[in-house]
Amino acid sequence: MSDRDRLAAVTVARVAPEVTYPLRHRVLRAGQPVSSVHLTADDDAATAAFAARTAAGEVVGTAIVTPEPCPWQPDRAGAWRLRGMATDPAWRGTGVGRRVLAGVLDHVRAAGGALIWCNARTPARRFYERAGFVVHGDEWVDPVIGPHVAMGRDL
Repeated sequence: MSDRDRLAAVTVARVAPEVTYPLRHRVLRAGQPVSSVHLTADDDAATAAFAARTAAGEVVGTAIVTPEPCPWQPDRAGAWRLRGMATDPAWRGTGVGRRVLAGVLDHVRAAGGALIWCNARTPARRFYERAGFVVHGDEWVDPVIGPHVAMGRDL
């Protein structure tokens, strides 16, 4: 089956944050306690979690987004933070990540958001750049999860 055919059967929808935990753990926090994927933002009613699911219900992509001031533009209204973005390694390069991000961006726009930002893992930098995100500042290393760079884009 081609990637296009596989992707055609994938749906992206808003879900409870807990639905995203298994994939977030496997991709973003492997080797750490399962509890490490829980973010304070997951408990905030304004947070929106998204999952890409196959026809069989398998979660193959995730992201969460929450209203949060942007570090390099703290007074800018309408800033949202993207977190917990993950794609199952078997689905990378198929368009799942783009579809999840599109769902997130649609949600933020509908909520009146003007800016979306994230702390991107450096291996994902090109993905975000292709989606219109711009790097802000220097790369740094999170001692637990590795090298990152701050990125954002206007909506």
